[in-house]
Amino acid sequence: MIKIFLLIFYFLLPLQANANEEMQPITNLEDLKNKKIGVMLGSTHDAFAHKQYPEADILQYKSPADVLLGVKSGKVDVGIYNSVSLTEILKLNPDLGVIDKPFEFSPVGFGFNKKNVELHAQFNTFFQTIKDSGVYADMIERWTKKGITDMPKIDTPNKNGLLVAGHISDGGLPFVTLRNNENIGLNIELAKRFAAYLGKDIRFDDMEFGGLIPSLNTGKIDFIAVTLMFTEERKQKINFGEPYYEIGMSAFALKKNIAAFKQEKKNDSTAPTFLQELVNNFQSNLIQEKRYLLLWDGLKTTIIISILATIFGTFLGGLICFLRMSNNKFLNIPAKIYISILRGTPVLVILMIIFYVVFASVNISPIFVATIAFGMNCGAYAAEIFRSGIEGIEKGQTEAGIAMGFNKIKTFIYIILPQTVRRILPIYKGEIITLVKMTSIVGYIAVQDLTKASDIIRSRTFDAFFPLIMIAILYFLISLILIQFLDYLEKITDPKYKRKVRTKS
Repeated sequence: MIKIFLLIFYFLLPLQANANEEMQPITNLEDLKNKKIGVMLGSTHDAFAHKQYPEADILQYKSPADVLLGVKSGKVDVGIYNSVSLTEILKLNPDLGVIDKPFEFSPVGFGFNKKNVELHAQFNTFFQTIKDSGVYADMIERWTKKGITDMPKIDTPNKNGLLVAGHISDGGLPFVTLRNNENIGLNIELAKRFAAYLGKDIRFDDMEFGGLIPSLNTGKIDFIAVTLMFTEERKQKINFGEPYYEIGMSAFALKKNIAAFKQEKKNDSTAPTFLQELVNNFQSNLIQEKRYLLLWDGLKTTIIISILATIFGTFLGGLICFLRMSNNKFLNIPAKIYISILRGTPVLVILMIIFYVVFASVNISPIFVATIAFGMNCGAYAAEIFRSGIEGIEKGQTEAGIAMGFNKIKTFIYIILPQTVRRILPIYKGEIITLVKMTSIVGYIAVQDLTKASDIIRSRTFDAFFPLIMIAILYFLISLILIQFLDYLEKITDPKYKRKVRTKS
């Protein structure tokens, strides 16, 4: 949830500097040396910008959509992205323009694990086959020259296993985009044809660009179905399939900041009213291409992870609390260490360690990994909440229970536990709400939750305000429902409330 508010403030709050001074028009690529440049983290554009413009202020974003929004909102002066996809993207953004000609051309190809020599060889054989048959030429003609964006039907009659492809859904046409909740593009068709060639079904895991190569090398995905530019550094980490296209980079900015566009006449059309703009945003962000389905799927994922992690974290917290309160140092010390490590480590780091290290060689659902990570984090905090609640009850209560004939277990269950629950619920309520909001980071391990759904929608509409506000409202509603439920639970465990009910009855 903090991530959502950070994005809202970042993209929507205007820069004071931009309001007070007009930027010197950009005439060519040489003018970028003292500018703010937006690039995608881990991309070749990132490496090029750092090497070519060492004096520039380079801001690294996690997705192409964020680079575009950075330029549109004035957070950066210039963005750098691949020239082919940028051509299509700028058609939807008439206020943006390209600076000079494309540069730094490079072949692109799919990526394969160096250990999976067989799959790499199979792809190269497959690619040669579709080149010889004319299928590849037809694909290039349709996607890159004619601009046809209809995905052909590719049948796999005898499915023999599953092929997992890592990709990013907001790369932009002609390579990849999400339409009607379905991935389309040249990369998608090529990957699907490869899977059909092998007689396998295919699953596309939407990931952060920086996580693609680590996921490939740890076996989370079988290959990378992204327009990866060939670089010597990448060749040391992965094997590239046969190059299927060549693309360059382009620098782009707001037209008002580019000298070549300075003389263009401004559009005098009347600006839409607030209500018209709201209706248009609702249509483009929710109705068009059935984008509400993305939010629905993301909402279900967020709720599932939140519920399972809360249940797991509660039981784990109880166990850790028992160990922490034990007089046996072999039980007590490990519990202390666990609590210290989990409370002192960011949950995102824990999530990445579990996904990429602990389960590195295991084919496991990212949702299950997220449940474990958030449950472990919740368990560490829950253990201390439980312990403080138990220790806050006078020892005389335990002694009284034993004097009444209860053993230690029954004394805890019937005397200590009810009082503990009543004491800790106000604090534990806040911990559960925090857990729900923390789930907004699961997109880092290819889980499409609410936040990831917002990222995908922003990559199609290039609208920062509406998708982020929608997600913020949905998280608020989830939290509100949880708060109401926990408030009710807190009320029915209060003896005063029980006495009032008995009195009325």
